[in-house]
Amino acid sequence: MAKDNKNLNKKPKISPYWIYGIVIVVFLGIQFFGGSAFQNSKEIKNSDFISYLENGDVKEVIIISNTKTAKVYLTKEALESATHKKAKPTGFIASGGAPNYTVKFGDLQNFENRIDTIIQSKNLDTTRDADLESNAFGEILMSLLPFVIIIGVWIFIMRRMSSGGGGGGAGGQLFNIGKSKAKLFDENTDTKTSFKDVAGLEGAKEEVQEIVDFLKFPEKYTALGGKIPKGALLVGPPGTGKTLLAKAVAGEAKVPFFSLSGSDFVEMFVGVGASRVRDLFKQAKEKSPSIIFIDEIDAIGRARGKNNFSGSNDERENTLNQLLTEMDGFGTNTNVIVLAATNRADVLDSALMRAGRFDRQIYVDLPDVRERKEIFEVHLRPLKKEETLDIDFLAKQTPGFSGADIANVCNEAALIAARNGKKAVNKQDFLDAVDRIVGGLEKKNKIITPDEKRAVAFHEAGHATVSWMLEHAAPLVKVTIVPRGQSLGAAWYLPEERLIVRPEQMLDEMCATMGGRAAEKVIFNKISTGALSDLEKVTKQARAMVTVYGLSDKIGNLTYYDSSGQSNNGFTKPYSEETAVLIDKEISDIIETQYQRAIKLLEENKDKLTELAEVLLDKEVIFKDNLEKIFGKRPFEKQTIISEEEE
Repeated sequence: MAKDNKNLNKKPKISPYWIYGIVIVVFLGIQFFGGSAFQNSKEIKNSDFISYLENGDVKEVIIISNTKTAKVYLTKEALESATHKKAKPTGFIASGGAPNYTVKFGDLQNFENRIDTIIQSKNLDTTRDADLESNAFGEILMSLLPFVIIIGVWIFIMRRMSSGGGGGGAGGQLFNIGKSKAKLFDENTDTKTSFKDVAGLEGAKEEVQEIVDFLKFPEKYTALGGKIPKGALLVGPPGTGKTLLAKAVAGEAKVPFFSLSGSDFVEMFVGVGASRVRDLFKQAKEKSPSIIFIDEIDAIGRARGKNNFSGSNDERENTLNQLLTEMDGFGTNTNVIVLAATNRADVLDSALMRAGRFDRQIYVDLPDVRERKEIFEVHLRPLKKEETLDIDFLAKQTPGFSGADIANVCNEAALIAARNGKKAVNKQDFLDAVDRIVGGLEKKNKIITPDEKRAVAFHEAGHATVSWMLEHAAPLVKVTIVPRGQSLGAAWYLPEERLIVRPEQMLDEMCATMGGRAAEKVIFNKISTGALSDLEKVTKQARAMVTVYGLSDKIGNLTYYDSSGQSNNGFTKPYSEETAVLIDKEISDIIETQYQRAIKLLEENKDKLTELAEVLLDKEVIFKDNLEKIFGKRPFEKQTIISEEEE
């Protein structure tokens, strides 16, 4: 297969520089064989020529007998006169042996005798020569040269726009723009990723391992009458490991593995996308059993007929139609399995998602705490870390992090440790890395007035106080008023990783979120723009309670959420104007109720709120221990894991 890979990816034999060379050779050939190819000498009447000859202006006459044309060369003195100021020929190469004039004549013998008579009678130094035939070859080349140049430039442009490979080893093909851009992976040299390198994702990994098993031992499944699946779609948030799973399949399959992106089918020329799809499946069928992996398939797999206001033919739809036909149409080869990845499955065409094309949809979700520990173990292997580093602690510090986020945390921790001159990466480096990634770069030199700093301190203390007092709110771990990124302060919490959320839990979280603005109201009797992110968060939560989850008593057990994305086209709402007014009022009532609840809690604990804010102003960063000294232990404390919430 390595040989096939070389044939597949080798460059065409004809280089664009050959085209330059051909054009130059033709140009020089015309210059050599046809001196008049680019010149433009003025043609004069026979009488004018005789007049110039009698005046002694003619230096030389060359007679071309077969075309009955004479080339007239003037003397240096004649060229400087006013009569012949326009006698210099024009053109690309009209500087060497180009004549000043050309003249047509009738009978050759009479023309020559007349010239000789004038030369003898006037005693002139004019010479007469003869050229038996004109350069017909040069004239032919001259007429063909513009076409040669145009064709050469066009071929060069097409070569630059062509794929340059993927032509199945057909060296020398100039027009391979319709060839597939898929890269054929050789398991022996191109990829070393295996399923051992994929941490977590146990369910998804089991699914793709079975696909590899289908290709290695098909008789194991077909013996019972079963059919090998034709495709599997990897769906999940960005950074969860969809492409990594595909790389592991490429490393484990031991069969030809074609990899490309959905955007590789997109081209400005009509029909190119469909042609590349046909060529891709042709190559895959020739090497079957094989696997095709299309990353970001939503680039060509979007639902047809949506937002097509122009009414014109959509090239992307043609590409999708060809893909649908190749995956499940007449003559489909069942030994080719298609893997695809996307984080936008909701926009894909329903015909692409049906059984028979993508028989399986594998959801690659964000890792839980156990899976995060496994991912940390993979990314910590190359790092020089302290032996006492607690990986369980790191997994608890990063809820909601994807595999890519965890890889970034490990890299940032190593960079921070190196920046501080450490010999090994320790726990604090990872905490700083999480702060850096989630909160942004710390800006200790940012200019903040004392009043603004005090307002930020009470705002963050308000969050901490309310969350500490509520049973279902996430308890606070750390509060800081050191600016990071665009925020002036941040509060870090310990939320539970819940699979379902109850109304009382959502309301407590909303109340804690409104604690910052409530603290400003209680202490300063003023509010500010600092609660923008808080208001955005609670508004989204309240709207979701009312319109998505059906948790509102006034609206009832209704949801206006459509998972297919078909009903909401952006111009209409799935409810009446009267219902819209009711929804808006219900959302406002929920938020205002929790705001007043937060104010009441803070007024009851105003002295503790003030004490906490003063400690925060003094230390700038406080932790859970500082809260326990002021408020005591929470009676409903639960074992939870760490996350963060920023202002």
